[in-house]
Amino acid sequence: MLSRLNVIGFGAIFLCLLIAPLALAGSGALTPELVDTLRESFQMDIHTRSMYNALTNTDINNLALNRDILQEHNEVFSNKIKARGITNQKSSGRCWLFAGLNILRPAVMEKYKLNSFEFSQNYLAFWDKMEKANTFLEYIIAFRDRDPLDRELMRVLQDPFGDGGYWQYVVDLIDKYGVVPKDVMPETNSSSSTGSMNNLVCRKLRADAAHLRRLHAEGKSEAELRAAKNDMLAGVYRMLVVNLGEPPQNFPYRFENRDSVVSEMKTYTPQSFYKEFVGIDLKEYVDIYNDPSRDFGNHYTISMTRNMFDRDDIKYANADISILKEVAMKSLLDSEPVFFSCDVGKDQSRDKGIMALGLYDYDAIYDIDMSMTKAERSLYRESAANHAMVFVGVDVKENKPAKWMVENSWGSDKGSGGYWTLYDSWFTEHVYDVVVKKKYVPKEILDIYEKPLIVLPPWDPMWDIVR
Repeated sequence: MLSRLNVIGFGAIFLCLLIAPLALAGSGALTPELVDTLRESFQMDIHTRSMYNALTNTDINNLALNRDILQEHNEVFSNKIKARGITNQKSSGRCWLFAGLNILRPAVMEKYKLNSFEFSQNYLAFWDKMEKANTFLEYIIAFRDRDPLDRELMRVLQDPFGDGGYWQYVVDLIDKYGVVPKDVMPETNSSSSTGSMNNLVCRKLRADAAHLRRLHAEGKSEAELRAAKNDMLAGVYRMLVVNLGEPPQNFPYRFENRDSVVSEMKTYTPQSFYKEFVGIDLKEYVDIYNDPSRDFGNHYTISMTRNMFDRDDIKYANADISILKEVAMKSLLDSEPVFFSCDVGKDQSRDKGIMALGLYDYDAIYDIDMSMTKAERSLYRESAANHAMVFVGVDVKENKPAKWMVENSWGSDKGSGGYWTLYDSWFTEHVYDVVVKKKYVPKEILDIYEKPLIVLPPWDPMWDIVR
């Protein structure tokens, strides 16, 4: 039984707990006095009035577009890779898959003298979705004893079935499932516009998660939970088939080359098609990252970033941006395209096909300073790698890159016929990783991959699903 003194003590503690947040709020609140000060600080001078009139009637990007950059812009490149045909991911977040397959296309087209060729993105997207569903349900089983507000479990539940991905996903999917030509498993309405399908499968998976946790609460064993998971995956497979079509187990294929020679009809499996028709060893590629918020020279992995439960999380070597430029240029000069990811939302024009630092002068419009370092933009969630594309050319001046030619996957009606000119200063600030063959990489960088992995959490600012 509490004594009167204890009751008084508890009452005092409770009162302090009530008063403390109020005192804290008062010390930093937007008070009437502060509002008056802010009002007095604002002056509707000539510049502000002109911006007020303009911004209330015109799109801000049209006003902020830097005319000096446009006047100096050109699309001349000293070195280009022969790339034919622009792909279009449409209303989907599959840029990483398009970019990964697009770095393979030039070699295939040259090898067989093809006027055009495209891999089926829909085929690999189907298996990526199945793998993500399985991984999601496995995490639910692994985390079955955790509170629903556990940070890792919340991370899993937030995005069970997204489109986004990464270079390592391309490697793992092709290794396990092979590839097929686009006409063997073409695009569908749902593959080109994934929103409704994704939302419905996410709804089903979250319902499955709740069911698995109920089974666990009822005392079911892990084996019984996994048997239930397999039944749930059958439902996901059914949903995907009716949206995307069923992936082929084997298929006949022949082609006509530029000399009008028709090949012999052959039957392939997706795995044999990749091995025999493509034959590029994806294990010869390495991923080099530029994250200035962390020490260069280290080997990093980010936990819970795999799309396949039985494969590794993403991992990369962290290096200075000059290394990324060096290896990318070497690769392009040897006619090898380069996969890269970047923050496509900064200083980029879809209409003009330009990526140039300072392309939009927002500071001048608002008369403020919003500058941040690349490391600060990452740490404070202002920037991350959110889109993947392919370098197919470089303009070299005095042995250094001046600008880069980019093949995007937004269709030929965007940019300059589907291509972008990416200026080298933009590369410095907004490119985060490049994927190249090992033969172009200095030994000291390759040695980083032999170092022990430093494990980062799944909410690390460098992990943002590339879409």
